Amino acid sequence: MALTFKLLNKVGYSPEHQWNIFCPLAKLAFAQCTPRMHSSSYRRPGVPPDNTPPWKKIDFNFQKGVKEVKKHFGLLKKELVDHWTGPEGRPLVEHILEQTRVLWEFRCQQDLEQWVVSSDQEIGGRSEAYLKLGKNNQTALLCGTLNTNVPRDGETRYSGYCSMRSKLPQAAFNRLKHYDWSSFNSLHLRVRGDGRSWMVNLGTEMYFSHQKNDLYNYFLFTRGGPYWQDVKIPFSKFFLTSRGRIQDNQQPAWLDKINTLGFTLGDKVDGPFQLEIDFIGVCNDRAHTEEFAYEKYKRNP
Repeated sequence: MALTFKLLNKVGYSPEHQWNIFCPLAKLAFAQCTPRMHSSSYRRPGVPPDNTPPWKKIDFNFQKGVKEVKKHFGLLKKELVDHWTGPEGRPLVEHILEQTRVLWEFRCQQDLEQWVVSSDQEIGGRSEAYLKLGKNNQTALLCGTLNTNVPRDGETRYSGYCSMRSKLPQAAFNRLKHYDWSSFNSLHLRVRGDGRSWMVNLGTEMYFSHQKNDLYNYFLFTRGGPYWQDVKIPFSKFFLTSRGRIQDNQQPAWLDKINTLGFTLGDKVDGPFQLEIDFIGVCNDRAHTEEFAYEKYKRNP
């Protein structure tokens, strides 16, 4: 890095131009040298670290290996066919004129397997969360019990959350893949809740590995009762947080680098909860022209 700046100084680039040149170089270096880290590095207090060698964690199963090879070659074939068809496997005309897109529907058990449910039990809490099909097998029902009792480990100060998030998209042979929502400006949900307030989370690809805990969040207010509600949340309303703390330096989300979508409940109210979801999609609302809802102030040096 120092050698790069020395060469740019000799050529006569200003510091601003040097930084604009260095940012893509740094991104490429981290992409090549640093693995994609999205799993939590949290370890419960009092639990010894896992020093098991990596080769002992591998399950040498021939039948499973053949199944995985077939799966990845099938994904590779689909990628090649989609590449010649058009963006994301659809014709170019359809991609340009598309105004709405349904991303997730919940009509069978396989649709639920695309999501991961978690709670504060990972840190010793007592909350419970379950994801199952609705009564008519046409919706997803996230239900459970929220418990804010703090585990007595001497370090944890807060507890009481339940969440569900979509699994990371992967291409053939576990290559990086992202959702591209750059043609849309709003998130469209059809939900039925119990009156609680939820947090909608967007996980995007970041420049550096230490930004793995960054998320874009916005609120989902459910009415409760027997009626469904259609919710449209503009992407310009999502604000940047890191480990739950709102950041001073706000910037719009990269809609062409979306990794995950999730829902989190942590309203500090003990008791049962439920959130029923019909579908999750994106749309292009022509009436919404806002680019970013939050102002950025220049701090006095």
